[in-house]
Amino acid sequence: MARQRGPLKVQGTLGDINFYKSQHGYLIREKGGVNGNRIKKDPVFQRTRENGMEFGRAARAGKLLRTAMRSLVLNADNLVVSRLHGQLMRVIQADLTSARGLRNVAEGDVVLLTDFEFNNRSPLSATFYAPYTGTIDRATGTLTLEVPPYVPTEMIMAPSGATHYKIISSGAAIDFNNRSFEVDSIESAVLPWNGLPTVALNHSHEVTAASTHPLFLVVCLAFYQEINGEMYALQDGSYNCSAIVKVSKA
Repeated sequence: MARQRGPLKVQGTLGDINFYKSQHGYLIREKGGVNGNRIKKDPVFQRTRENGMEFGRAARAGKLLRTAMRSLVLNADNLVVSRLHGQLMRVIQADLTSARGLRNVAEGDVVLLTDFEFNNRSPLSATFYAPYTGTIDRATGTLTLEVPPYVPTEMIMAPSGATHYKIISSGAAIDFNNRSFEVDSIESAVLPWNGLPTVALNHSHEVTAASTHPLFLVVCLAFYQEINGEMYALQDGSYNCSAIVKVSKA
């Protein structure tokens, strides 16, 4: 792999040389690889095809999960797609019933997604220290977030400039096989980041009772700065943190 230098940044293929852009800048590599038709048909590449099917299944599952939680993960870090994909591959590989190549998220161990952080620049685990409880009742389709009273300045590592914050949570049932979902979200009031104890918070989300799909509870903290009575998202929300705090496998 070589790096392009100079004012002209080229993308595309010239002969056997491929010019492309990555997160590391503009790079150059030699064109190569096995013929695509051979990969599709040659028995030698059976394992490659199986791996490719599961790789694609993880990618689609990741997109579905991010879409379902879109309002809470708009400020995810720029590596969230690859990080989530890697974790979903582990979920798929934990499927102990399906044949290789047919393993999937629904039959895998979705509990492995517990504590997944959507924004590693500002993780929930290093921002919100107040004790909270997440519960999932599959029979009733109720997902609950309970936070007892706490002192914000003691329990929240707010970024510089923050004067207020909001707690947002979502409960979701996700059908990975049919690529559909149902989501219920609740936002707290905008709360002051100060030294006064809060009141208890309780968010109760409802999805289809006795759902046969994985259920997820996601929690997000959004930070604001008050200027002349108006609330402004701090740094365009780049400090907002969100994570999957509870998962229930069907």
